[in-house]
Amino acid sequence: MAGWVYLPRFIDKIRLFEAGELHEDYHPNYLHKGFDSKWLETAGLEPDEFVEVVKNSPTDGQICDWVRENVEADESAKELFNDAVLNYGADELNTELRDRLMMRKDEAGMGGRDDIQCFVDFIDADEGRL
Repeated sequence: MAGWVYLPRFIDKIRLFEAGELHEDYHPNYLHKGFDSKWLETAGLEPDEFVEVVKNSPTDGQICDWVRENVEADESAKELFNDAVLNYGADELNTELRDRLMMRKDEAGMGGRDDIQCFVDFIDADEGRL
């Protein structure tokens, strides 16, 4: 969406939180940690500003248009962010992150799943898409 792989998920998280339906597990990282925070930083936006955009835009298309018009991150910044999101946990040299991914897989009963190689894979599997 507007060149950002994380944006659709982030919009959904904001809408769910505002409706009181965001799962409790996601609350600690909401807006101020993880990919939420990194996207806002890369986009040059404050959390409250973007939440207001989402709350006042009934469609994803309107949010996408707003992002295209108001976010000044260049294509290089988008590519770096997207690559970081899509490969988070895949670098086998980062043993600490790989261990955390393995721990999360084990906790979720997916320890034997070799198709889960990064956190995006884990999220997709955990939410039933993989």
